[in-house]
Amino acid sequence: MNAEYLGEDDDDIGVKIVDNNGTEHHIEMHKRDGEIYAHQCEKYADEPLNRTPSENEHSEQARKFAQYYVYLQHNYDTVPPQTHPDRVDMVRAALASLSQTEFEDLFGDLYRQLQSHQDGTERVIDIPAGAASTDSVLYRKHIYLGVDPLETDFREETRELAARHGLDLNDQPLRDVSLTDFSRHELTDWMGFSQHLGELAIDEGVDLSDGLYIDAVSPLHMCYLDADGEEHVTEPDTHIGVDSDAMIELPPMESESIEWFQKYLNHNLACQIRDSFVRMGLEPPEKFRVLGYGRFEAAEQYRRLDMFPNYIDPDEKHAFV
Repeated sequence: MNAEYLGEDDDDIGVKIVDNNGTEHHIEMHKRDGEIYAHQCEKYADEPLNRTPSENEHSEQARKFAQYYVYLQHNYDTVPPQTHPDRVDMVRAALASLSQTEFEDLFGDLYRQLQSHQDGTERVIDIPAGAASTDSVLYRKHIYLGVDPLETDFREETRELAARHGLDLNDQPLRDVSLTDFSRHELTDWMGFSQHLGELAIDEGVDLSDGLYIDAVSPLHMCYLDADGEEHVTEPDTHIGVDSDAMIELPPMESESIEWFQKYLNHNLACQIRDSFVRMGLEPPEKFRVLGYGRFEAAEQYRRLDMFPNYIDPDEKHAFV
């Protein structure tokens, strides 16, 4: 994959991408969120239905790589959070640092739900009557990061900025505040503070990673197939009005213990990071050249398309160059 910067104005930016098939794509997106509003490619058909499956994948890789390139080169927030390799890696590190008690508080419901398929443990949520079978489900849980800059070298700047947003961090230590506790008005205040804090940290070249922690997770929910093969998604009962930083999605599977499951989720997130690079047409960094299940959509593409090795198979011999 190769990229070339074409230009930008106050709102938008354009790049040229040459995909791994040698095909040029001209892509324009909004700088504020990475939404692609223009994509021109002479070699592939305009309509996805008129392209081959591999041409569709090359087109998607070009779009994902364009967003990542703009993020890397110009520091605009153009990569969707759940497929952002840096963001998912932050979640992975935060999850790995949890104590067993903390992990069970956050992910015990998912563990018990998976166990219910193996040993009859009482289910946390019922499988809908319309599901084709008890195994035609995919369990989902969203993860939201928090950052406590009071645990970094940015303490004083953080307190000053919070005060300008009407927040007293002496009364509300950040680790004691959860996104799920906020009203929409309060969430707006805290999100404004968080955004300005991030911008200030970038301007000052400050690393806030030491203060990262898992702030909240969504209630357990699922995606399932009915008898006709139609997909249905149940929505988590939460009022959090921001995008999650990562999403765990797992089919029914065996889990040896809660300790094993924490290590497994760490590996699953590493595989998700691998998927993010592969689906951008890039070779993953060495630490993420791992095999196993990551994201369901990526697993389906590996199964359907001959252009991919089977990254899901732990015995795959040809996954990485």
